[in-house]
Amino acid sequence: MRELIERWHRGWCAARGLNGVEDLGDGLRVRCLQPGRDVEYVALSDAAVPELAARVLGEREVTWLTVATTSPEAAAEALAGAGLVLLKRAEQLMTVVLADHPSSKPADPYQLEVVRVGAAVTATVRESSTGEEAARGTIGLSGPDGVADRIETLPAHRRRGLASVVMGALAEAAREEGAANGILVASEDGQHLYRRLGWHTVADVLIATAPGG
Repeated sequence: MRELIERWHRGWCAARGLNGVEDLGDGLRVRCLQPGRDVEYVALSDAAVPELAARVLGEREVTWLTVATTSPEAAAEALAGAGLVLLKRAEQLMTVVLADHPSSKPADPYQLEVVRVGAAVTATVRESSTGEEAARGTIGLSGPDGVADRIETLPAHRRRGLASVVMGALAEAAREEGAANGILVASEDGQHLYRRLGWHTVADVLIATAPGG
């Protein structure tokens, strides 16, 4: 599990253009400056939760602790016992063999564009006549892995299969760059889509922060 979490984190940082990850032994720290949080810690084992929670409580900026675990109830108790509050407890760490990932083309009136910048590939679906963005997503490239991130369909364009188009385009782009494995952390809303596309759950993901954080 530790290796998979590290691989996910490297690809996630690539997707978001983040650098300067600190290796704390049983955890990782990155100053991410993302919406809603400035710093994020990632536990590489359940045993690391108390120590990392203490670090979170010592931060002056808004800080999250992310824990991927196969024992979510015990992890939730450990986080609460260490003085943190849960923000999310229904996300999942998922994987797929990219060679098996389905792909599809957008139907009219939509068109797809795929752009690589550095180690990140972004797929965007737009309404053809207006250029309005309808759906988007990014995949971070890290060696044999492609880590999908921030997959979103805008409300006016939902239930038209556009998220599947985005996911298929990202998988194809990652394969073309030599990646064999797909990894992501799925929100509760996205899990049904990813399962339908062949992704498999490996662990539950809990996210906690300091009280009032």
